[in-house]
Amino acid sequence: MPRRTKAEAEATREALLDAAEDVFLEKGVSRTSLEHIARHAGMTRGAVYWHFKNKADLFHAMLDRVKMPLQQIIDDITVECQVTGPLDTLRLATLHAFEMLERPRSCRVHTILMHRCEFISDINPVELQNRLASDCREVVRRCFQQAHDEGLLIDEIAPDAATLMLHSMIGGLVHDWLRAPDSFSLRESGGEAIDSLFYLITRRV
Repeated sequence: MPRRTKAEAEATREALLDAAEDVFLEKGVSRTSLEHIARHAGMTRGAVYWHFKNKADLFHAMLDRVKMPLQQIIDDITVECQVTGPLDTLRLATLHAFEMLERPRSCRVHTILMHRCEFISDINPVELQNRLASDCREVVRRCFQQAHDEGLLIDEIAPDAATLMLHSMIGGLVHDWLRAPDSFSLRESGGEAIDSLFYLITRRV
């Protein structure tokens, strides 16, 4: 049997990850076996084990193909905060995260993580989400603190309160949208809600 090229091996790996997305979305992570994934991809279970140690390894590789919204916000803020100012950076980073989440693959993977995945063995979706949420809150709080120090926030809103408001709005919008993506546009309707929040908390000269 001829030895597979690197490109062929990568194509097989991607096909297995595509199949995992489909089956996890349909059955849920806990009710999906590696046999289900292999069969859906038209391959053997041995092909799965060639590329992945176990289901958890495959699951995390699937997550790695997209960027979590909160991670997207963290990355955008880190790059842009000193360029566009703290409030514009936060607003634009949130809108960018919504835009990225509306992409089909990102929507599928995040639906799996939020609504099709229970704690099993070494797959702990709550721990993953909590870690990202904690990191994001701290980055966002620093931006709001900078905005406060520069006199950009209205007097009635403290940095911690602004952080909680934005974080809660993002979480609620994403959670509701993933349950029914056709019910509203996250980028458009969600973006309008985010714009309204920043309008309300920004001091106008």
